[in-house]
Amino acid sequence: MPNNIILGSGIAGISAGYHLKQKGIDSVIYEKDNDWGGLCGNFTIDGFRFDRFVHFTFTKDEYIAGIFEKSSPLYAHPSVSYNYYQGCWLKHPAINNLAALPTETKVKIITDFVNRPHTEVADIQNYDEWLRVQNGNYFTDNFAAVYTRKYWGQSPKDMETKWIGNRIYSPALEEVLRGSYSEQAANFYYTNYMKYPKKGGFRSILDDCRQGLDIRFNKKVVRISPSSKQIFFADGSCETYSRLISSLPLPEIVKMIDGCPTEVLTAAEHLNWTCGYQVSLGFNRPDVAKYLWFYIYDADIPPARVYSPNLKSPDNAPEGCSSLQAEIFYANDAEISPAELVLKQTVDKLKSVCGFSDSDILVQDIRFERYANVTFTHGIYHHREIILKYLTSQGIESIGRFGKWDYLWTFQAFKTGMEI
Repeated sequence: MPNNIILGSGIAGISAGYHLKQKGIDSVIYEKDNDWGGLCGNFTIDGFRFDRFVHFTFTKDEYIAGIFEKSSPLYAHPSVSYNYYQGCWLKHPAINNLAALPTETKVKIITDFVNRPHTEVADIQNYDEWLRVQNGNYFTDNFAAVYTRKYWGQSPKDMETKWIGNRIYSPALEEVLRGSYSEQAANFYYTNYMKYPKKGGFRSILDDCRQGLDIRFNKKVVRISPSSKQIFFADGSCETYSRLISSLPLPEIVKMIDGCPTEVLTAAEHLNWTCGYQVSLGFNRPDVAKYLWFYIYDADIPPARVYSPNLKSPDNAPEGCSSLQAEIFYANDAEISPAELVLKQTVDKLKSVCGFSDSDILVQDIRFERYANVTFTHGIYHHREIILKYLTSQGIESIGRFGKWDYLWTFQAFKTGMEI
């Protein structure tokens, strides 16, 4: 009897299992954790629900949107976010909404914006050059480059630019000038709405898909033998497969495969990613969370981004309470600060940023994720191709953000499971 195995019960793995089932094909999903959802999963502490890293959906694909809506009714939040910089709150994107900044800072930003280099796109060598062409030197040095190091764990000079697409808005001079006098009402984000489930946290968009799937937990893969089509688990068990679909990160899976060529292992060593902490806070006040999410440019404040679970859905917090969730990122090869220190630094800094005190805190939690985002350092496409070609030659099909090794939003990761 065919044994179709899927590794990982995140959004891509659930999608793969669901769509195989729609074709009348059974599969077994093996998950290393004790629950399903991967980075789309969540946890609850004293009535406060927090997602494992932060997600919304804004897909325009009617089929995928229909599946998500069938699983759970969704709130449609306007895509309005803010930026924090040296005590000032600027609507996002900051370059278009400079009004809250001191006059001298605005003059420096606008002067450099007007005098920014005009390099042809084809001649731009790295993300640092791209930022300077888009925004000028002052904004790049004091805002964008600082945020790049906080979010990506890399210098902008070490990153390429194909990943950008429509993710970062390119302003016109008129917009910069207008936004320097008053906050603009226009939305310059890449989507008008961010959608989030009304009940059950983000992973509830998959509730319908996961029904009837055979998911087996606490099954960490330690070895794969393509020649004998066998998978070996940390608990000592072994399974034989006829088809193997994997959402495991590329740097991890190649180390598990018997006889993996040196060239492939070396390519994996050249891939980069971010890992990071989530600091989750629950408050006994309803008003701590002011914005759905915001970005922090200050280098001395650990989080790159902060979200509000209770504004995403009131179901995420007890009545009369509010909550925040901060993300602190590191490059995969960076020295990781101790969790206790990061928690203390983050809480101490957010007190002044968000206006709460120790007596307001009901819940504080910190958790580490080994894989957060793929980082687009130079050479990524060459090294990724070597690995994916090898996996294909071994009959292993890759799905998901870390299986495809790409900058995939949640609905795009879901789509890779559909394509199986």
